[in-house]
Amino acid sequence: MKKNVLITGGTGFIGKYLTAELLKKGYSVSILTRNRRPNTDGVSYYIWDISSQQIEEAAILNADYIIHLAGENIADKKWTSKRKEEIRDSRIDSAKLIYSVLKKHNKQVEAFVSASGIGYYGAMKGEGICTENTLPADDFIGKVCQEWEKSADLMEGLGIRTVKIRTGMVLGKEGGVVKKLAPIFKRGLGSALGSGKQYMPWIHVHDLCRMYIEAIENKNMFGAFNATINDSTTNLSFVKALASCLGRPLWLPNIPSLFIRIGLGEMAGIVLTGRRVSSDKIKKLGFRFQFKGLKKALKDCLKTPLAVSNQ
Repeated sequence: MKKNVLITGGTGFIGKYLTAELLKKGYSVSILTRNRRPNTDGVSYYIWDISSQQIEEAAILNADYIIHLAGENIADKKWTSKRKEEIRDSRIDSAKLIYSVLKKHNKQVEAFVSASGIGYYGAMKGEGICTENTLPADDFIGKVCQEWEKSADLMEGLGIRTVKIRTGMVLGKEGGVVKKLAPIFKRGLGSALGSGKQYMPWIHVHDLCRMYIEAIENKNMFGAFNATINDSTTNLSFVKALASCLGRPLWLPNIPSLFIRIGLGEMAGIVLTGRRVSSDKIKKLGFRFQFKGLKKALKDCLKTPLAVSNQ
């Protein structure tokens, strides 16, 4: 009988790729979603409502593994007080809802794997490299990531192996930063942001999905793991590589930090600051990234459609 992987946030950018990869490997997939969808070959849909703490419990009870990706996109809207609450609650309250069902039924899954972000570390000055042991930041995103991970750790209290994937900027064809920036750069209108010196740790979506699958299959994975390529990519080197891959000039001056802060408010911090992040911990377990070079990853995103489920 096929092992079942329950994914929250399974209809999003990363969730679609992950679903496709899990199906290829012979798993069945369940997806928690706010809107009813017809089941397809290998994929079952269940309803939940985080705000009212309602869920079709069969989704949890049928699962062998749970991958928790759910969370409002932090860069979609300006950070009003209401938006901040939505960003936080979509991550923490959703995990607590899953926990309540697991505890209620004394249900054991083989692993609970939660998304997190390198925003956990905040902005680092100088050339210091963040490891999984680096202290968390005290800013909004740093605090959200801490609470997010603490909600995942509730599962550990139930005796469930728990893994937290601290993800950098995700590159892929069907979503993320490449989809947003490529049309602008194709028109020759791309430019660096602020100083352009801020670090931008990244990962190809294919490698990220492989890491999630490694997390459910490798019983030696516990705790937090960084999911980035540590190649010292800065905002300026990233935009130069993207322009080069598209065969377009990069001629416009950097967009001044002041303009970005006026336009984005507090959210400007996530694009104007950065940090270097180590991926040594996952490598020590034998994991090997298939996309280690930025240009190779960008060319793959721009020119080679990946097999993505239409779920």
